[in-house]
Amino acid sequence: MTLRQFSRRPPTVPATTAWYLADLGEARGRQDLWIKQYPQRLRILREHAIVESAVASNRIEGVTVDQKRVGTIVFGNRPLRDRNEEEVRGYRDALKLVHQRGATLPVSEETIQELHRLSRPGSGDAGRYRETAMDIVEVHADGRRRVRFTAVAAQDVSAAMAELLRLWDDCLAERPVYPLVALAGSNLDFLCIHPFRDGNGRVSRLLWLLQCYHLGYEVGRYISLERLVEENRERYYETLEQSSAGWHEGKQDPWQYVNYCLYVLKSAYGELEARVGQTASPRGEKTALILAAIDRATGPFRVGSLQQACPGVSVDLIRRTLKRLRSEGRVECLGRGQHAEWRKTPARESGNTSFNG
Repeated sequence: MTLRQFSRRPPTVPATTAWYLADLGEARGRQDLWIKQYPQRLRILREHAIVESAVASNRIEGVTVDQKRVGTIVFGNRPLRDRNEEEVRGYRDALKLVHQRGATLPVSEETIQELHRLSRPGSGDAGRYRETAMDIVEVHADGRRRVRFTAVAAQDVSAAMAELLRLWDDCLAERPVYPLVALAGSNLDFLCIHPFRDGNGRVSRLLWLLQCYHLGYEVGRYISLERLVEENRERYYETLEQSSAGWHEGKQDPWQYVNYCLYVLKSAYGELEARVGQTASPRGEKTALILAAIDRATGPFRVGSLQQACPGVSVDLIRRTLKRLRSEGRVECLGRGQHAEWRKTPARESGNTSFNG
């Protein structure tokens, strides 16, 4: 319904959206330069992004795994312990398909069903559209339930998906709206159609990544879009609910969700530029990842939260890095023991100086 709205009545782009688009256009212009100048650093970021994406996209849906086994799950081939580990590795396989084929992988029903099949290994209906009605229900802590949205009727899912993808192609060919706006609108439409019984959120993020490749925005190869969505999860659900209101009648206001998607992409490019724009440093890339995670912290943090933000980085390296930063007066420890909290010292907490600087 969003792409249908765009194609029938080309919209007036809000000022905030226009600013995001201008910034993203500039970032895309610098993208090729970064790729040529920093191949080694980007290789490390690429590996790290795969880990973050596989873990974060599943964690958004409540699927968690032991952080100590993340490296084995994502990069290893050893037998897995449980269903959660299977889903994280399955998402890795779907990411591998998208990253390897990029813009040559068509945005089609077959591709979307294959991404669902890969990301939902072992599920009886993996790769198949749902056959039952679907309500998106919010469950409160006290047990109250609220229907946030009623998805497209099961018998209409196939036709709705076919129209969505036709409209996506039309938007790229005829340009009634900026391509990145069409990308965000199609993502909203996909989530409102809710074509699968389960796993729609994960497939929507894989589809987002694939469409970025088709538009020439490759930041998702090096910075995890899924991790940024997880870090802004409350805003994700809030804007999705705001922009899906009235969707069935074609009366929705898509701009809250569109701006959210553009914000995530802009944040990813900002983080990429910060990583590759630094001069070579004697410290290792894994240490740089720890320092970047501390930079992003907005309050007290623990070793465990840094380990969660830096999958594949050993807890010993995190502790050594914190010890060094404390001796330099850059962080301070607020307690004792393995669960002690840390925080940046006031000069660093102000955000005026980067830990990677």
